[in-house]
Amino acid sequence: MMSDYRPISCALYAQFEHWIIHRRTLRVAWRVPGRINRLEQLKPLDLQTRNHEEYLIARRRNGETVELRLDRIMRAEPI
Repeated sequence: MMSDYRPISCALYAQFEHWIIHRRTLRVAWRVPGRINRLEQLKPLDLQTRNHEEYLIARRRNGETVELRLDRIMRAEPI
């Protein structure tokens, strides 16, 4: 099955790396297929690639870990 993943720009990927290295807390908005959009405060931990798709691994305020496919992130900004 072909993925519908759309690679993000290298500049945006580098920005996520910067935020991870500097332990910045982010306000992130993303699309959840078949559901409403989400907006949360997250601490980015890592970037991973699986099956030709890239993911942001982050921690929610309650300590839960979440994986967001990078092409579904609509906006991310440090707070």
